[in-house]
Amino acid sequence: MEEDKPITWTRAFGAGCAVILQVIVNGLALTRISPNALTFIGLLINTAAAILFGFGNQNNYVRMFLYAALVIIGAGIFDMVDGRVARQTQQVTVFGAFFDSVIDRYSDVVLFFGLLVFYARGNRLFYVFLAAFVMITSLMVSYTRARAEALIGKCKVGFMERPERVVLIIIGALFERWDAMAPVLWILAVISTITVIHRILYTYQATRHLAPVTEIKHVVQPSGPVQSVPPAIAMRETESRPELRTSRAPRL
Repeated sequence: MEEDKPITWTRAFGAGCAVILQVIVNGLALTRISPNALTFIGLLINTAAAILFGFGNQNNYVRMFLYAALVIIGAGIFDMVDGRVARQTQQVTVFGAFFDSVIDRYSDVVLFFGLLVFYARGNRLFYVFLAAFVMITSLMVSYTRARAEALIGKCKVGFMERPERVVLIIIGALFERWDAMAPVLWILAVISTITVIHRILYTYQATRHLAPVTEIKHVVQPSGPVQSVPPAIAMRETESRPELRTSRAPRL
Protein backbone atom coordinates (compact mmCIF):
# COMPACT_ATOMS: atom_id res chain seq x y z
CA MET A 1 0.00 0.00 0.00
CA GLU A 2 1.23 3.44 -0.92
CA GLU A 3 1.69 5.89 1.90
CA ASP A 4 -0.55 8.94 1.86
CA LYS A 5 1.16 12.10 0.74
CA PRO A 6 1.81 14.51 3.61
CA ILE A 7 -0.68 17.33 3.91
CA THR A 8 1.13 20.60 3.30
CA TRP A 9 -0.30 24.08 3.79
CA THR A 10 -0.36 24.62 0.01
CA ARG A 11 -2.40 21.45 -0.55
CA ALA A 12 -4.72 22.38 2.29
CA PHE A 13 -5.17 25.90 0.88
CA GLY A 14 -5.86 24.50 -2.60
CA ALA A 15 -8.38 22.02 -1.22
CA GLY A 16 -10.12 24.77 0.75
CA CYS A 17 -10.36 27.01 -2.30
CA ALA A 18 -11.74 24.10 -4.35
CA VAL A 19 -14.44 23.50 -1.75
CA ILE A 20 -15.43 27.19 -1.70
CA LEU A 21 -15.47 27.30 -5.50
CA GLN A 22 -17.66 24.21 -5.66
CA VAL A 23 -20.11 25.76 -3.19
CA ILE A 24 -20.36 28.81 -5.45
CA VAL A 25 -20.87 26.58 -8.49
CA ASN A 26 -23.58 24.59 -6.71
CA GLY A 27 -25.42 27.77 -5.75
CA LEU A 28 -25.26 29.16 -9.28
CA ALA A 29 -26.33 25.83 -10.74
CA LEU A 30 -29.50 25.91 -8.63
CA THR A 31 -30.44 29.25 -10.19
CA ARG A 32 -30.20 27.70 -13.70
CA ILE A 33 -28.40 30.85 -14.83
CA SER A 34 -26.91 30.69 -18.30
CA PRO A 35 -23.12 30.18 -18.31
CA ASN A 36 -22.99 32.80 -21.08
CA ALA A 37 -24.61 35.26 -18.69
CA LEU A 38 -21.88 34.52 -16.12
CA THR A 39 -19.25 35.13 -18.78
CA PHE A 40 -20.82 38.48 -19.68
CA ILE A 41 -21.08 39.49 -16.01
CA GLY A 42 -17.33 38.88 -15.75
CA LEU A 43 -16.83 41.38 -18.59
CA LEU A 44 -18.98 43.96 -16.80
CA ILE A 45 -16.93 43.54 -13.62
CA ASN A 46 -13.67 43.94 -15.54
CA THR A 47 -15.14 47.09 -17.10
CA ALA A 48 -15.73 48.43 -13.60
CA ALA A 49 -12.06 47.74 -12.79
CA ALA A 50 -11.02 49.59 -15.95
CA ILE A 51 -13.12 52.58 -14.88
CA LEU A 52 -11.34 52.58 -11.52
CA PHE A 53 -7.99 52.59 -13.32
CA GLY A 54 -9.15 55.46 -15.53
CA PHE A 55 -10.32 57.58 -12.60
CA GLY A 56 -6.96 57.31 -10.85
CA ASN A 57 -4.95 60.51 -10.44
CA GLN A 58 -1.88 61.62 -8.53
CA ASN A 59 -3.90 61.99 -5.33
CA ASN A 60 -5.92 58.78 -5.28
CA TYR A 61 -4.25 56.35 -7.69
CA VAL A 62 -2.97 53.99 -4.96
CA ARG A 63 -6.48 53.56 -3.58
CA MET A 64 -8.07 53.29 -7.02
CA PHE A 65 -5.59 50.65 -8.15
CA LEU A 66 -6.19 48.67 -4.96
CA TYR A 67 -9.94 48.74 -5.58
CA ALA A 68 -9.39 47.74 -9.20
CA ALA A 69 -7.26 44.76 -8.14
CA LEU A 70 -10.00 43.52 -5.81
CA VAL A 71 -12.60 43.94 -8.55
CA ILE A 72 -10.45 41.98 -11.04
CA ILE A 73 -10.16 39.18 -8.48
CA GLY A 74 -13.97 39.15 -8.29
CA ALA A 75 -14.20 38.97 -12.08
CA GLY A 76 -11.77 36.06 -12.00
CA ILE A 77 -14.27 34.07 -9.95
CA PHE A 78 -16.77 34.34 -12.78
CA ASP A 79 -14.07 33.25 -15.23
CA MET A 80 -13.49 30.14 -13.12
CA VAL A 81 -17.10 29.16 -12.53
CA ASP A 82 -18.81 29.71 -15.90
CA GLY A 83 -17.36 26.54 -17.43
CA ARG A 84 -17.99 24.51 -14.28
CA VAL A 85 -21.60 25.68 -14.13
CA ALA A 86 -22.03 24.79 -17.80
CA ARG A 87 -20.80 21.25 -17.17
CA GLN A 88 -22.75 20.76 -13.97
CA THR A 89 -26.02 21.97 -15.53
CA GLN A 90 -25.34 20.22 -18.85
CA GLN A 91 -25.34 23.49 -20.78
CA VAL A 92 -22.03 22.94 -22.54
CA THR A 93 -22.23 24.17 -26.15
CA VAL A 94 -19.81 24.94 -28.95
CA PHE A 95 -21.13 28.49 -29.06
CA GLY A 96 -20.50 28.83 -25.33
CA ALA A 97 -16.79 28.10 -25.84
CA PHE A 98 -16.68 30.62 -28.70
CA PHE A 99 -18.53 33.26 -26.68
CA ASP A 100 -16.24 32.78 -23.68
CA SER A 101 -13.16 33.27 -25.86
CA VAL A 102 -14.57 36.44 -27.46
CA ILE A 103 -15.57 37.97 -24.13
CA ASP A 104 -12.12 37.18 -22.69
CA ARG A 105 -10.58 39.29 -25.45
CA TYR A 106 -12.85 42.19 -24.56
CA SER A 107 -11.94 41.77 -20.88
CA ASP A 108 -8.25 41.98 -21.76
CA VAL A 109 -8.68 45.09 -23.89
CA VAL A 110 -10.87 46.97 -21.43
CA LEU A 111 -8.35 46.61 -18.58
CA PHE A 112 -5.47 47.91 -20.68
CA PHE A 113 -7.68 50.68 -22.00
CA GLY A 114 -8.32 51.76 -18.40
CA LEU A 115 -4.57 51.87 -17.78
CA LEU A 116 -4.09 53.81 -21.00
CA VAL A 117 -6.57 56.44 -19.81
CA PHE A 118 -4.82 56.63 -16.43
CA TYR A 119 -1.43 57.33 -18.01
CA ALA A 120 -2.94 59.76 -20.51
CA ARG A 121 -4.55 61.80 -17.73
CA GLY A 122 -1.19 61.95 -15.97
CA ASN A 123 0.60 63.09 -19.16
CA ARG A 124 2.84 60.01 -19.12
CA LEU A 125 2.95 59.68 -22.89
CA PHE A 126 5.51 56.87 -23.02
CA TYR A 127 3.35 54.60 -20.85
CA VAL A 128 0.30 55.47 -22.95
CA PHE A 129 2.13 53.92 -25.91
CA LEU A 130 3.37 51.03 -23.76
CA ALA A 131 -0.14 50.22 -22.52
CA ALA A 132 -1.43 50.37 -26.11
CA PHE A 133 1.37 48.05 -27.25
CA VAL A 134 0.59 45.56 -24.49
CA MET A 135 -3.08 45.72 -25.49
CA ILE A 136 -2.15 44.76 -29.05
CA THR A 137 0.25 41.98 -28.07
CA SER A 138 -2.30 40.46 -25.67
CA LEU A 139 -4.71 40.15 -28.58
CA MET A 140 -1.99 38.75 -30.84
CA VAL A 141 -1.08 36.06 -28.30
CA SER A 142 -4.65 34.78 -28.48
CA TYR A 143 -5.02 35.31 -32.23
CA THR A 144 -1.84 33.46 -33.19
CA ARG A 145 -2.93 30.44 -31.17
CA ALA A 146 -6.47 30.45 -32.59
CA ARG A 147 -5.26 30.86 -36.17
CA ALA A 148 -2.53 28.25 -35.81
CA GLU A 149 -4.89 25.71 -34.27
CA ALA A 150 -7.25 26.16 -37.23
CA LEU A 151 -4.39 24.88 -39.40
CA ILE A 152 -2.35 22.44 -37.32
CA GLY A 153 -4.68 21.38 -34.51
CA LYS A 154 -2.64 22.48 -31.49
CA CYS A 155 -0.44 25.46 -30.64
CA LYS A 156 -0.03 25.86 -26.89
CA VAL A 157 3.58 26.99 -26.95
CA GLY A 158 4.58 30.18 -25.19
CA PHE A 159 4.03 31.42 -21.68
CA MET A 160 1.98 34.62 -21.55
CA GLU A 161 -1.59 33.29 -21.63
CA ARG A 162 -4.56 35.18 -20.20
CA PRO A 163 -4.28 33.83 -16.60
CA GLU A 164 -0.67 35.00 -16.40
CA ARG A 165 -1.63 38.43 -17.75
CA VAL A 166 -4.44 38.81 -15.22
CA VAL A 167 -2.22 37.75 -12.31
CA LEU A 168 0.45 40.25 -13.32
CA ILE A 169 -2.09 43.08 -13.63
CA ILE A 170 -3.44 42.24 -10.17
CA ILE A 171 0.10 42.28 -8.73
CA GLY A 172 0.82 45.60 -10.39
CA ALA A 173 -2.40 47.12 -9.09
CA LEU A 174 -1.94 45.83 -5.53
CA PHE A 175 1.58 47.22 -5.29
CA GLU A 176 1.15 50.44 -7.25
CA ARG A 177 2.20 52.29 -4.09
CA TRP A 178 5.72 51.32 -5.19
CA ASP A 179 5.00 51.98 -8.91
CA ALA A 180 4.68 48.27 -9.65
CA MET A 181 2.40 48.63 -12.68
CA ALA A 182 5.13 50.16 -14.87
CA PRO A 183 7.51 47.14 -14.65
CA VAL A 184 4.49 44.83 -15.01
CA LEU A 185 3.69 46.47 -18.36
CA TRP A 186 7.30 46.00 -19.44
CA ILE A 187 7.17 42.31 -18.51
CA LEU A 188 3.88 41.89 -20.38
CA ALA A 189 5.22 43.67 -23.45
CA VAL A 190 8.42 41.63 -23.67
CA ILE A 191 7.12 38.17 -22.81
CA SER A 192 3.92 38.57 -24.88
CA THR A 193 6.02 39.54 -27.90
CA ILE A 194 8.27 36.52 -27.35
CA THR A 195 5.18 34.31 -27.11
CA VAL A 196 3.81 35.63 -30.40
CA ILE A 197 7.16 35.08 -32.17
CA HIS A 198 7.42 31.58 -30.66
CA ARG A 199 3.97 30.66 -31.99
CA ILE A 200 4.76 32.05 -35.44
CA LEU A 201 7.95 29.98 -35.63
CA TYR A 202 6.20 26.89 -34.25
CA THR A 203 3.44 27.19 -36.86
CA TYR A 204 6.01 27.73 -39.61
CA GLN A 205 7.83 24.55 -38.64
CA ALA A 206 4.55 22.61 -38.46
CA THR A 207 3.29 23.80 -41.86
CA ARG A 208 6.45 24.06 -43.98
CA HIS A 209 6.06 20.47 -45.28
CA LEU A 210 2.44 20.96 -46.33
CA ALA A 211 1.45 21.63 -49.92
CA PRO A 212 0.17 25.08 -50.90
CA VAL A 213 -3.52 25.61 -50.26
CA THR A 214 -4.09 26.45 -53.95
CA GLU A 215 -3.27 22.87 -54.97
CA ILE A 216 -6.67 21.68 -53.76
CA LYS A 217 -9.45 24.21 -53.89
CA HIS A 218 -12.54 22.19 -54.72
CA VAL A 219 -13.91 18.68 -54.38
CA VAL A 220 -16.62 17.09 -56.48
CA GLN A 221 -19.57 15.76 -54.54
CA PRO A 222 -21.32 12.55 -55.79
CA SER A 223 -24.36 14.64 -56.65
CA GLY A 224 -24.70 18.38 -56.40
CA PRO A 225 -22.64 21.49 -57.14
CA VAL A 226 -18.95 22.06 -56.51
CA GLN A 227 -18.25 23.09 -52.92
CA SER A 228 -15.24 24.99 -51.68
CA VAL A 229 -13.01 23.36 -49.08
CA PRO A 230 -11.79 25.47 -46.15
CA PRO A 231 -8.00 26.00 -46.31
CA ALA A 232 -7.35 24.14 -43.05
CA ILE A 233 -9.24 21.05 -44.28
CA ALA A 234 -7.55 21.25 -47.67
CA MET A 235 -4.10 21.28 -46.09
CA ARG A 236 -4.90 18.32 -43.86
CA GLU A 237 -6.32 16.41 -46.85
CA THR A 238 -3.19 17.12 -48.85
CA GLU A 239 -1.01 15.96 -45.97
CA SER A 240 -2.87 12.65 -45.68
CA ARG A 241 -3.01 12.06 -49.47
CA PRO A 242 0.43 12.62 -51.05
CA GLU A 243 -0.91 12.22 -54.58
CA LEU A 244 -2.73 15.54 -54.24
CA ARG A 245 0.58 17.36 -53.91
CA THR A 246 1.39 16.86 -57.62
CA SER A 247 -2.04 16.98 -59.22
CA ARG A 248 -5.04 19.24 -59.02
CA ALA A 249 -8.42 17.95 -57.94
CA PRO A 250 -10.90 17.62 -60.85
CA ARG A 251 -13.44 20.31 -61.41
CA LEU A 252 -16.87 20.15 -62.97
